Amino acid sequence: MTTHTAVALRHLAFEDLGTLEPLLRDWGWRIQYRDIGVDTVEDLFDSPPDLLVVLGGPIGAFDDHLYPYLKTELALISERLRQRQPLLGVCLGAQLLARALGGRVGAMPEKEIGFAPLQLTSAGRASPLTALEDIPVLHWHGDRIQLPATVPSLATTAPCPTQAFAVGRHALGLQFHIEADPARLERWLIGHTLELSGAGIDLEQLRRDAAEHGGALTRAARRLMTQWRDQWEQQP
Repeated sequence: MTTHTAVALRHLAFEDLGTLEPLLRDWGWRIQYRDIGVDTVEDLFDSPPDLLVVLGGPIGAFDDHLYPYLKTELALISERLRQRQPLLGVCLGAQLLARALGGRVGAMPEKEIGFAPLQLTSAGRASPLTALEDIPVLHWHGDRIQLPATVPSLATTAPCPTQAFAVGRHALGLQFHIEADPARLERWLIGHTLELSGAGIDLEQLRRDAAEHGGALTRAARRLMTQWRDQWEQQP
């Protein structure tokens, strides 16, 4: 039996696949991490994995002048889109995916950090995002996406009209986090302490919300990922 491989592009050590990692292992998949700015990714052009996951991070999707390796990352995303190969973008990963599609990314008036449910659009209700309906997800971003007119938003919140989008059955962008492990939330709180302090986030409330909603979000994320996988495995 052929073993499938998922490669995750990681921008911060603690922003990893989180709760999605045991799911992929349950599928029998092999998992690799590439730390952007440290590890090479050029080989992924010639030897593409079955699934590429581009994870989050605090840098901007258009910060090439500061982090030139973003250009290689963007080229890899564009090539997977061209080849119709499965691709999941989370937070920064979704912003890079939007950029590859010709979209824009800009700063929000205020950061969106904390647990809150999504409002699914009509397109979202016809997608695997139905698994997240009425489930508070973890928002943690200060930029928002403006998609090209040809790409519909699948979900919204009041501060951010584009929370999710898809390209065909093979590419999915999520501005929010379904993968953050509530058992490891303290790594996020320590790693992002300056951002949290500057945004005036109540850490105790964030801890309480993670404890309350983390289990349901983990289960919903598994349903979403399984439904999405079933879609792209069936594509021509």
